[in-house]
Amino acid sequence: MSPILTITDLHKSFGDLEVLKGIDMTMQKGDVVSLIGSSGSGKTTLLRCVNLLEDFERGSIELDGEAIGYRHEGVERRRLSERHIARQRAMTGMAFQQFNLFPHMTAIRNVMLGLTKTKKMAKDEAYAIAEKWLERVGMIERRDHFPGQLSGGQQQRVAIARAIAMNPRIMLFDEVTSALDPELVKEVLAVVRDLADDGMTMLLVTHEMRFARDVSSKVVFMHHGRIHEEGPPEQIFGAPETDRLRGFLANSEM
Repeated sequence: MSPILTITDLHKSFGDLEVLKGIDMTMQKGDVVSLIGSSGSGKTTLLRCVNLLEDFERGSIELDGEAIGYRHEGVERRRLSERHIARQRAMTGMAFQQFNLFPHMTAIRNVMLGLTKTKKMAKDEAYAIAEKWLERVGMIERRDHFPGQLSGGQQQRVAIARAIAMNPRIMLFDEVTSALDPELVKEVLAVVRDLADDGMTMLLVTHEMRFARDVSSKVVFMHHGRIHEEGPPEQIFGAPETDRLRGFLANSEM
């Protein structure tokens, strides 16, 4: 089976600061991969490169066999057109730390927006799909509520429904519980766990080590812009090979 995501020798810098220093990673359809590591290790930047929210200077990303963001012509590398990139970006869904819902739109209108604007779907069809995913994340009864009328956990669940409604090839989650009060974390993690159990392909940045251990098919520990250690969760959490990973886990809540 061909990988759904292939990252090869990925490099990304911000000015003189090299944030990603040659990342190699593959994911198969249905994989749930958690990225862990200290702040500044490059986890979120890696997600943003996959979703083309950040350019990268070297290397390649292929999603479902298609080169993302750039095409190579001999030794030259050319950025694809914005229209082409917008189409590729729609192949991924992303849920952020902040919910980014439109405050003047109800929950269901927020979920419908990408379906009608990006996918040019008829409103009736978009409404039915939005209802389906709001029900799936436990928000159907609040479909007509505005974001200001919802808790942080409820807003995050709407944001997840909005991303998944677009039928992405892979879902990216960037610390989706970090902006939430502790009592709201469990409801959002339950939604993500349910999606993982259903076989959705996911790449997650998380500081919730217990969750990463329970939900992941593979865990990747990043340190200073490199993949320092990776493997199944029982290996990473039960038998870490390096002092650096052991030290990180000792300082993390399990």
